[in-house]
Amino acid sequence: MEENNTNSRSNGAEAILDCISDGVITIDLQKRVTFLNRAMQTMLGYDVPDLGMLLACDVLIQSNICSSQDCVLERALRGERVSNFEAIVRRRDGIQMPVSINTDFLLDKDGKLIGLIEVIRDISLARELTAKTAEVSELKHRLGEQVQFDHIVGRSPLMQNIFAKLPAIAASKSSVLISGESGTGKELIAYALHAHSSRRQGPFVVVNGASLSEGVLESELFGHVKGAFTNAYVDKPGRFEIANGGTIFLDEVGEMSLTTQVKLLGVLERGRFERVGSNETISVDVKIVAATNRNLDEAVREGRFREDLYYRIRVIPVVLPPLRERADDIPLLVNHFREKFNREMGKQITGLSPQSLTALEQYLFPGNIRELQNVMEHAFVCCEETIIQFEHLPADLQRHYLDHREWTDSESLQSIERQAISRALDSSGWHLKAASQRLGIGRSTLWRKVKQFGLKPNC
Repeated sequence: MEENNTNSRSNGAEAILDCISDGVITIDLQKRVTFLNRAMQTMLGYDVPDLGMLLACDVLIQSNICSSQDCVLERALRGERVSNFEAIVRRRDGIQMPVSINTDFLLDKDGKLIGLIEVIRDISLARELTAKTAEVSELKHRLGEQVQFDHIVGRSPLMQNIFAKLPAIAASKSSVLISGESGTGKELIAYALHAHSSRRQGPFVVVNGASLSEGVLESELFGHVKGAFTNAYVDKPGRFEIANGGTIFLDEVGEMSLTTQVKLLGVLERGRFERVGSNETISVDVKIVAATNRNLDEAVREGRFREDLYYRIRVIPVVLPPLRERADDIPLLVNHFREKFNREMGKQITGLSPQSLTALEQYLFPGNIRELQNVMEHAFVCCEETIIQFEHLPADLQRHYLDHREWTDSESLQSIERQAISRALDSSGWHLKAASQRLGIGRSTLWRKVKQFGLKPNC
């Protein structure tokens, strides 16, 4: 009778443990698994019929702490309980999963240690959210003071016209569509709108529509429930849930599939959605700022972008001009990047030579501000002086300048000669013989000119 009561109590306890979301496992002193609750089986990718006879714990649960001094059973034998100990567990399908482990002793009626109970929590989602928070923190650090509208770099009439409208846009709840070529600073404007809004204390969540496949993107945006698809082992909130009370930035919105566009339209119209695999409706309060480098008018005409969604996201359109249309801003941007890289590289570069600045102002910058930043970083790496010279600029930018240069009578013959020699050396990869043949002068004469003008190979 007592044995039956014991079994009844044991079965009742196991039923209770099967109802909790954390994994629970018990191990005897021979390191054999004696119990595994349902959450633990799901976490590891096992079904009850798969378990069969008792297995050694390091076979069933392959972890980075097995056979080491961190083994929780070995620590229990030393009289030590484990609390919130983080480890990596290998699932049955080979996927490595970060977990948090808590343990306690299993004792018999005489108080003798007979095993160990472990409570294991999957912290992969927490790690992911921490990583996303770090990304946003990095974005804030990268933007720095630029989140202030009057500190965003730009004094051209085109940019000043945009800056004048941004405070009112930030104060509104309306959706915003930022259009512009790649590298024009769309993410910077999006974050500035968030930082100046009443939602600034809420999250700023970034989603890139071009970096994720359709199925993954839908799950990222709206979340999913456990079992919704293969490898959906736990419930996962989407970016819209995470952004609740704040702003979500949908970068490259024009790359989203028509299926995802339909669900996105639902969120815009109703402020509600369902996680993938669920019928439960979730309501959120999120401001949407979208961005694209595509011509969405054309995409609508061609049926690649929903017309109703287009008009919902572009309640307030903001069009960022390419850098070639705001050349007046180049000296200001150059000075901004000079200060930035002086701080980052520990240098004290005070400026650019007139020819270097002219070369930058005459270049079209197809990659816009991002390309200008890369050019300045290249020049900083190559420059060992306090002034960036023409030869410190990337070779392709130098060639563009020289190819499109119109020489004037006021320029000295020495200047023209220096440029011709520099160009020939760069074109020949600094092979003196090939360069001298191109210039029609002797190799020794070329070498003397190189020393005279202080020319050096480009980085």
